[in-house]
Amino acid sequence: MLGRQLHDPLGLEGRPASVDGLGLIDAETVLEAEKQLVNVTGTLQLPGRPAVQGYEIHMGVTRGPALTRPSALIGSTQRADGVLSEDGQILGTYVHGLFDHPDALAALLAWAGVNDAARIDLAARREADLDRLADSLETSLHLDRLADCFGPGAAANALRTSSPAGLP
Repeated sequence: MLGRQLHDPLGLEGRPASVDGLGLIDAETVLEAEKQLVNVTGTLQLPGRPAVQGYEIHMGVTRGPALTRPSALIGSTQRADGVLSEDGQILGTYVHGLFDHPDALAALLAWAGVNDAARIDLAARREADLDRLADSLETSLHLDRLADCFGPGAAANALRTSSPAGLP
């Protein structure tokens, strides 16, 4: 969407067509039949070259002159990914999960002009939130009484069945 046009020659998202993109970078994207889904690691091409880890999930293949300035280098082959515009105002990438890693998040925030943000470890925060939720449920629910509502062995039976919530 950042480029000049998005092409769907196979009609994967409706009837075959091309639509104008935002025109912010000199590139075009073509949707292809096979979806890409791959875990990736690499480095952001921002000051400090922070490591990135995430995944790519897309059907588009983007090509054009703008891609000569990649936003990230991926894997041991240092494959170019995405774009960082010449003026440094636009960053695009196929990598999802950039914000989940503290160094990459800090570099992206600094790139966006936020230099005084507290360091955030989203993975640690997520884990702490899940622990807090589990503790709250443990203290608030009477799990033994809840289990009695379903009868002896209900939890084990629910795990053995393939239907959601253990329903027949």
